[in-house]
Amino acid sequence: MQQAESSARPFKQRKSLATRMHEVTEIRIKYPNKIPVVVERYQKEKNLPPLSRTKFLVSQDLPLAQFAVTLRSRLCLASSQTLYLLVNNRGLPNMTVTMQELYRDNKDEDGFLYLTYASQEMFGGLLPPQTPSSPDLTPSPAVL
Repeated sequence: MQQAESSARPFKQRKSLATRMHEVTEIRIKYPNKIPVVVERYQKEKNLPPLSRTKFLVSQDLPLAQFAVTLRSRLCLASSQTLYLLVNNRGLPNMTVTMQELYRDNKDEDGFLYLTYASQEMFGGLLPPQTPSSPDLTPSPAVL
């Protein structure tokens, strides 16, 4: 029961900044061509299941759209179910960018790239507004 409760908390609340930074440093040394990504379900999401794990090592030249296909598979989504991805819980990324480009422009201070997934129903004003400062964020939603 304790494990289920702790996994319900966001990744950043489960580990200290120093621990997360150390983890990324070790990952980047051992796997220099991989991007450390944390993928979590939007906190108010009711329609999509939680992932069995939140941390992923992703090839840096992989397009975000292909990573989204992997996520859809892990979530066992039907083709009729919509999946939206948010970067840093604040904006919809361009699905044509590579994971390296997304990481370069949006990595957190701890070194992880944070992605949040949600279903179509979450887009009724519940999500934070777009931030126009990031070149990888587009006003059109990333629908998968």
